[in-house]
Amino acid sequence: MPCPTRPPATLHRSNTLTGLATAVTTALALSTLPGHATAAAPTAVTAPAATPKAPAIQAVASFSILGDLVRQVGGERVQVDVLVGPGADAHVYQPTPTQAKTVAKAQVLFSNGLGFEGWMARLLKSANYKGTHVVATQDADVLAQDADDGHAHATHKDHGHGKAHAKADPHAWQSVPNAFVYVRNIAKGLCDADAEGCDSYQKNAATYIEQLKTLDAGVRTAWAAIPVGQRKVITSHDAFGYYAKAYGVTFMSPLGVSTESEASAKGVAKLVRQIKAENVKALFVEAISNPRLIEQIGRETGVRPAGELYSDSLSPPGGPADSYVKMIRHNTTALTGAIQAKK
Repeated sequence: MPCPTRPPATLHRSNTLTGLATAVTTALALSTLPGHATAAAPTAVTAPAATPKAPAIQAVASFSILGDLVRQVGGERVQVDVLVGPGADAHVYQPTPTQAKTVAKAQVLFSNGLGFEGWMARLLKSANYKGTHVVATQDADVLAQDADDGHAHATHKDHGHGKAHAKADPHAWQSVPNAFVYVRNIAKGLCDADAEGCDSYQKNAATYIEQLKTLDAGVRTAWAAIPVGQRKVITSHDAFGYYAKAYGVTFMSPLGVSTESEASAKGVAKLVRQIKAENVKALFVEAISNPRLIEQIGRETGVRPAGELYSDSLSPPGGPADSYVKMIRHNTTALTGAIQAKK
């Protein structure tokens, strides 16, 4: 009687593999159906996510432009709270009790000085502030404002300790070279408050100043294409005196250095005559100012507003001027573009 033949080993293995493949396919298909429970696959052991490092110190900056400069120097080591945020006017700001509590907890507070924050002394007193107070304009080249017209003129050095000058133009940040001074003062203030992070602050400051030097060169290049006699601009209030001196531009405005001032009918009429006589074609509103006065001047001179400038405040995040560098670039592009378009 013949013996039954055994299937070849290769055939047996093939059938086995086919069966396993079918089983796996079926299992995978079933696992996608609602309500089908499958045994949990073993999970890989992963290391826990690193906890973000808490800032080493808390700082307060008086307004949004200064807050950006502090963040550039402080980096991740510094938590920066800004009192007068983007789009708000520091000239007319009134601190809140909540902000006084924020100030009281800060190790270092940065202000502009030169009378810009007229409310600062009251705030520091109500907060019973005990930390370091850094005035960013110390040792900056400061413009004095004329007592008669409220506009900025001659220059002098601020060798004091940030005390307001009786007749100082506070908008010193509008000159990029003055921003170098701000950055150095910020780095020193952070080093005084946090010696352990001083190397980091100094490196950040040096890197940022190089960026500012590039920015300054770009502004000068942009204006070089426009004859000095054509560099004439009308703005809401006299916030661009430092920019004017640094880059050879003439700014005219119905208001003085503070938005708290009011334009007189006589002053507006004089400005209208000047605009017509000098054939000024670049008229701008400011982000923090009421546009009605500029619109009135536009109607009386026949010059239409060319856009919006940022003087005392950054734009909200995502806007065209949400950092100091972007603000200077935006303003320069808007100003030069308006003048060149009117030739």
